[in-house]
Amino acid sequence: MSVVTVRVPAKVNVQLAVGAARPDGFHDLANVFLAVGLHDEVTVTPADALRVTCEGPEAAQVPLDRGNLAARAAIALAERYGRTPDVHLHIAKDIPVAGGMAGGSADGAGALLACDALWGTGASREELLEICAELGSDVPFSLVGGAALGVGRGEQLTALEVGGIFHWVFAMAGRGLSTPAVFREFDRLAEGLDIPEPVASRELLDALAKGDPDVLAATVSNDLQPAALSLFPELAATLAAGEAAGALTGLVSGSGPTTAFLARDAAAAERIAEALRASGTCRSVRTASGPAPGATLVGAS
Repeated sequence: MSVVTVRVPAKVNVQLAVGAARPDGFHDLANVFLAVGLHDEVTVTPADALRVTCEGPEAAQVPLDRGNLAARAAIALAERYGRTPDVHLHIAKDIPVAGGMAGGSADGAGALLACDALWGTGASREELLEICAELGSDVPFSLVGGAALGVGRGEQLTALEVGGIFHWVFAMAGRGLSTPAVFREFDRLAEGLDIPEPVASRELLDALAKGDPDVLAATVSNDLQPAALSLFPELAATLAAGEAAGALTGLVSGSGPTTAFLARDAAAAERIAEALRASGTCRSVRTASGPAPGATLVGAS
């Protein structure tokens, strides 16, 4: 093969339960991921040296050096198989940058699967997931997609049953939020408090399995939301605008600052999206449904 393209989805966290900081600086999580139909595409071709390029909305904010997760994925796979990572990685970006929707993690998973196909390494699924976990907490889910419960720091996945399609509206904020900064703010706000062990909500898992948006709306939660709102208070106005427009619920997606609104159906999602666009509380608005497949090979020649 000389060209391989992989499509990778964004995610929304329908539950993000966060434990106290561990000695290694990470936090134990109970993280219920749902992949949604906003995608990046990573195209890999042979090159004289490792190179990263990017196009699409907010492409200027994407680092193009070896610290990019797509580059790190290529390097990790190449090192494991004793070869040089001489590839051109081109990212066609549609997932918000620094938006709490795992866009960087998606690019890492996409590059890993694309390089595996390009080089014919024959790596097992387990081996690819192991590399994903080394790259970052959200990267394994970007490879797997669908819906899953992530424990540990989010990288230990159990697939979840989903009994229907859930319709979402995503409001993109005018600036990004750093995930490490949000976790630091979580720790600051939690100082002196007794933080319970993170556990997935049984009611929420049942709502996913039944495909029931009303019960899901009543059970979604994000322990990082107070920290995100503390650092970015304007998000409260966006949340209020979405709920006033008829969303079943609204929450900050992951570490933010993207806000996610659950709608009863596709038509309701479009109405909420239009109201949010008119509200002046966000930069842009997108609709998407989930679950969506994980990293998928969409082109090879």
